[in-house]
Parts: sequence; C-alpha cells; structure tokens
Amino acid sequence: MTFQTITYCETAGLGVLTLNRPEVMNALNTAMRREIREAMARAFGSARALVLTGAGRAFCSGQDLSDRVAGRDFDLEAVLRDEYEPMLLALSNAPIPTLAAVNGAAAGAGANLALACDVVIAAEGASFIQAFTRIGLIPDAGGTWTLPRQVGMARAMGAMLFADKVPARQAADWGMIYEAVPDADFPARWQARARHLATGPTATYAALKEALRASPGHDLSAQLAVEARLQGRCGQSEDFREGVAAFLEKRPATFKGR
Repeated sequence: MTFQTITYCETAGLGVLTLNRPEVMNALNTAMRREIREAMARAFGSARALVLTGAGRAFCSGQDLSDRVAGRDFDLEAVLRDEYEPMLLALSNAPIPTLAAVNGAAAGAGANLALACDVVIAAEGASFIQAFTRIGLIPDAGGTWTLPRQVGMARAMGAMLFADKVPARQAADWGMIYEAVPDADFPARWQARARHLATGPTATYAALKEALRASPGHDLSAQLAVEARLQGRCGQSEDFREGVAAFLEKRPATFKGR
C-alpha cells in the first residue's frame, strides 16, 4: 500500500505513522484522514504498539482550511461525522498502545488527534493550542470531551476560549500530556518509550486500557468487578506465566502475546 500524505513503517512490532505534509505543517485533509485510518487498520492487525508523529517542524496544524470537495466548501458536520469520528474512535479503541510523539506545534484538530493517543510525549519546543475560536469555530475532534477530563474544566475552558498556546512543559504540568522532553533528547526518548510498549504484554495493555476507560462511569463496586474480570483473563495468559517465570529466574521477560 502506497501512501501520499503519510508514511508508515513497521519494525520489530513497532508501527510508526508519520504525518507527511510538512509544507503545510501536516494539516489534515480528506486524503490524510483516509490514509491515517488505513495505516491504523494495518497496524492494529500486526503491530504491538503504534506511534503517531509529524514530519518537519510541526506535529499537525489541524484542519486544512484550503481542503475542498469538488471545488466547493465542505460541510463541517459531515466531515466531522464521516471522517474525523471513525478516525478518532479507531484510535481511542486501538487494541494496542498508542503514543503521540509531538515534535512541534499541535494545533486545533492536530492537538486533539495527539491527545486521543494513550500516551503523549512532546519535545519541549512543541506546543498545544485549541485554535478554533480564532476562526469562529468550537473545538472539535474530541477536544471538548478529552481536554476537561485531562486538565479540569477551568483550564480546558480558558485554553479553549482564549485559544492560548500551551507550551509542552506547561502541558505536562497540567496533566495534558505524559512528559515534555528537551528537544535534543526527544527522538531517543520517544523511540525508547515506544520500544518498551512494543516489547511489552500487548494483551495486558489492552485490558488495562479497557479498565481505565470504564472507570469514569463506575462506582467503586462496579470498577472492582471490572478489575476482577479483566485480571482473571490476564491471569490465564501466557504473558503472565512468562512474567512470573522471568521474575523468579531474575531475567528480562519475553512477551509474545497479542
């Protein structure tokens, strides 16, 4: 499969999806959204972890405002429903861990694409901006759901109303992302983190994600039941047996489950 707006490569169980329109700061157009979905489908069938990153100086500047269908303005409601929603739901429900390696600016839908990943690691020179109100729109691409759950309503409201740029270090302090890394160390850091996920117990990661995503809608009793069910499943896995054996034998575990 040949891609025009992204690149995708897979090595040793690690899939790396790179947004590749650096001349427009990797702005999202119809073709890119389709190719992201296609690459994710490939990754979810064979990879053990998936990284999203950007080519050039930006991660993603958001929706390509020059994108047109048949030369006419697009229907934003239809674009969100038919293109963004399946892409973001597929990413959120990924059966493998997903990591956004944010190399530069992540704005608008680009910021919310990154925040939809399980883990976000950003270069300190990167930033996040909910830029929508600058052009008379509300935040979309899941931002109104994701951001208040990550940083609280007050910070989410302010960031969205003022469309302020949030530097990576501040984003980490707020709990918006997992960590901000000095620019010089960024490539090595995200690659090491990604390899850790790709060599880990993938089925266990999937169960962990299921448990965490269920917790906001549960009281303690219901969540304890979820934990028991999922832990029971993990406890029957070959990865659990390998993990225990490796612990007792004082050696690194070699996980193979998918």
